[in-house]
Amino acid sequence: MNLYPARAVEALEFHKIVQLLELKCRTQAAKERVQQLKFQTKSEVIEKALLQTEEYLNILSSPDYFPNDFTRDIKKELQLIGIAGATLGGEQLLAIKNLALSIKNLINWFKRHPNLYLQLFSICERVVYEKAIPEIIQEVIDDQGNVRDHASKELYSIRMDLAKSRHELRKLFETILRKLNKQGYLADISEGFLNGRRTVAILAEHKRIVKGILHGESDTQKTVFIEPEETIELNNEIFSLERAENREVHRILSQVTATLSGYQPQLLQYFSTVGIYDFIRAKALLAKDMEATRPIISQQTGIRLIKAFHPLLYLQHKQNNKPTIPLNITLDKQQRILIISGPNAGGKTVSMKTVGLLQLMVQSGLLIPASGQSEVGIFKQMMIHIGDTQSIEHELSTYSAHLRDMNYFMEYANGKTLFFIDELGSGSDPNLGGAFAEAIVEELTHKHSFGIITTHYLNLKVMAGKVAGIVNGAMSFDEEHLEPLYRLEIGKPGSSYTFAIAERTGLPKKIIDRARQITDRGHFKLDKMLSTTEQQAVRLGDKEKKADAVIKENERLKLKYEELTNKERLRQHFETLKLQNKIKKEELDYLRDMERKFKQIIHDWKKAADKQEVISAAEKLLFKRKQLQSNEAAAKKTDKNYEPMGKAPQIGDWVRSSVNHQVGKLISLKDKKGVVQIGNLPFTVQLEEWVAVRKKLQSNTKKSS
Repeated sequence: MNLYPARAVEALEFHKIVQLLELKCRTQAAKERVQQLKFQTKSEVIEKALLQTEEYLNILSSPDYFPNDFTRDIKKELQLIGIAGATLGGEQLLAIKNLALSIKNLINWFKRHPNLYLQLFSICERVVYEKAIPEIIQEVIDDQGNVRDHASKELYSIRMDLAKSRHELRKLFETILRKLNKQGYLADISEGFLNGRRTVAILAEHKRIVKGILHGESDTQKTVFIEPEETIELNNEIFSLERAENREVHRILSQVTATLSGYQPQLLQYFSTVGIYDFIRAKALLAKDMEATRPIISQQTGIRLIKAFHPLLYLQHKQNNKPTIPLNITLDKQQRILIISGPNAGGKTVSMKTVGLLQLMVQSGLLIPASGQSEVGIFKQMMIHIGDTQSIEHELSTYSAHLRDMNYFMEYANGKTLFFIDELGSGSDPNLGGAFAEAIVEELTHKHSFGIITTHYLNLKVMAGKVAGIVNGAMSFDEEHLEPLYRLEIGKPGSSYTFAIAERTGLPKKIIDRARQITDRGHFKLDKMLSTTEQQAVRLGDKEKKADAVIKENERLKLKYEELTNKERLRQHFETLKLQNKIKKEELDYLRDMERKFKQIIHDWKKAADKQEVISAAEKLLFKRKQLQSNEAAAKKTDKNYEPMGKAPQIGDWVRSSVNHQVGKLISLKDKKGVVQIGNLPFTVQLEEWVAVRKKLQSNTKKSS
């Protein structure tokens, strides 16, 4: 996309979006991609970038974790691999191993999520994981980046000799320390390391007594550091072994680096891949902050934004817990140019910048804070004239700079151009400026360009109602409270509210009245008519809002009622099924028990000599069934007239047997037993088999009637 002028990006504040995006990056590779962000004009490229960001945003919203954890910048290390004789350190090789393992985790993650995130998968679809890379490094480098003892036989042998010599030195040194301490020659600190050699700290007055090499003295010169004569040869041996160890370690690291040089193309591809994923992650995180979505990319040139927000304004208001007024705007073949009018500081420029900034975001592959039903076409060039373009360097006045920009617009604008002009015609005589502005708008209309113009000129407002392809828009203003509403109304012109704003600023009434007299009567009448019409629209809009709120509340209550009704219906159905299942289970258990007992009776009949005894057992079984049926009938009758009291039985309470469901009055208590009078007869019973009950109110009512 071609931009005019060069400062168009700054004028629309896209550079601030870039700064926010860069803060979301964890890798230098991703930050470089942000800095190189370009405005694309191919719909398939834009669509792919938007889909990738949307897929990553969906992953962030899910409990699943996407394993793009590698964040270290090893670009220089990967370049060094390809240079003959180069040697990477242990930590650098460990970072390369982690890069390879990160690619392995990414590939495996997509295998576990087939056909879910196709655009993200396409990034690593052709990346081949070379398992030899981590194996080569793992063989010689441990998890702390140190060369392993068994990396070579020579290194193992050197380190064994070194460990042995250090052990001998430690024992010998401790013996010397004890001896010198006993003799009273040691200073308070007793020992130290100087020039890589272990030394003893001797009081200065005894330095000629202790034999050895003097390596230095303290700042106060009261202590000297001497390498004992007995340890010199052992120290020399250790120093020689350490140099041999360093040479062998360097040889091993050089060999591993040379081996990895054959995998440099794959490693560069790995590094690029993790950088791309981190870049997309940054875009998704920014979209999450803005509550952004993916608009529909239209093949037709134009814009249809629904509930769109200026991203920077939205983030600022979100941080301060302030609401942001959404913007609805359409530019298509029927209305290519929008003329926005209204009071100063009412939001005209912000509305225009919102459209321009969102267009730049979409064509750079960023999701936008607008409804997902919004449609955005692709423009080949964008031209803007916003703010004061006066140039001291080129000795151009504001109006001269204005005309210079308009000249560029006239020469290069076409049907693939999106333009934005703030205060068209300003900076000159109102009548002449208005005439020039009208001529410029006519020419832009003939070129079939798309754009937004803000103005206070009445002739442009009138022109929008006459010329095809031009439409008016007004920024709403509450004249009663003298404050802007920041709401764009399409299809009508707006008043500048010059006198209302003057009153708000405290200008003397005498001056305002005189200005009304001087003002052209037709001009004032038209502005007043626009003001009256707009206020009527504001009041009507408030009533519509209240009506919509009532309708939404009724819908909410209706849904809640239906939900409660469905829940109650479901609960009753569930309780019925539960009761039926309980009855069926009890009957099934009883039948199974009876079946088992009758099988036993038949078995006993075949074997028994005394058949009468078997017959008696069968009669008892059948009688028990009749008794159970009788008990069930008694229980139903009792439950009809009595209800449990939920407390321990007391003297004078009506009580019911849990065995045969008979009801009587408790007349005495003793320990766990009691006397219950049923009719005229007293019975001694176990209280644990009786519960306190009371007569139901319905039963009492029937008896009294």
